[in-house]
Amino acid sequence: MANAGADVAVCGRKIDDLDRVSKAIRELGKESSGFVLDVTATKNVQEGVDQILEHFGKVDILVNNAGINHRVPVLEFPEDAWDAIINTNLKGYFLVARAVVPQMLERSYGKVINMSSILGTVALPNQLAYASSKGGVDQMTKVMALEWATQGVRVNAIGPTYFETELVAQLRNDPERFNFINERTPMGRWGYPNELEGIVIFLAAPASDFITGQTIYIDGGWTIW
Repeated sequence: MANAGADVAVCGRKIDDLDRVSKAIRELGKESSGFVLDVTATKNVQEGVDQILEHFGKVDILVNNAGINHRVPVLEFPEDAWDAIINTNLKGYFLVARAVVPQMLERSYGKVINMSSILGTVALPNQLAYASSKGGVDQMTKVMALEWATQGVRVNAIGPTYFETELVAQLRNDPERFNFINERTPMGRWGYPNELEGIVIFLAAPASDFITGQTIYIDGGWTIW
């Protein structure tokens, strides 16, 4: 986003990471600051968004990207893990959008980009809560898009396959799972993080102003099957 010209408010729970990313963005010549924000806590979300608006004046683009996972079979799935995943991956998107979007509506323009997954439409074992949360994100995206369509706010989702990120490091270190994903993907490999940049920038830019309510899959062909 910074490479494409945006100033960036970086949000998360780890101050060291916030400082590291914000510093890297400022070195690109764009304004950036980190804000401690726990997407599962209503009060913290509102306070964090208020701080962002005070610092930057407005938010034109919201990227909902918080996510956690827990991989066990359905009958072994602990209730506390279910709650944590749904609260982070689904409810968190709602809470942040509810805090950010009103000032977009006041200006009749804004972009909301929700990070979904191929698991919002594809079933795999040991993905009960994560897949449920991402299916919810896809439907949330449609409802938000429908309600705000005439008010200048566009809402879309991105559905990646497995990308080489920290969240799936455990799977990359499992030869059986690693090979299964390669074999299941028509392109025969995992995604690289930079291959998500184009779709994020496109959905954030005026070029996509007539697109709303869509989940766009960046999956090496996985959902072709």
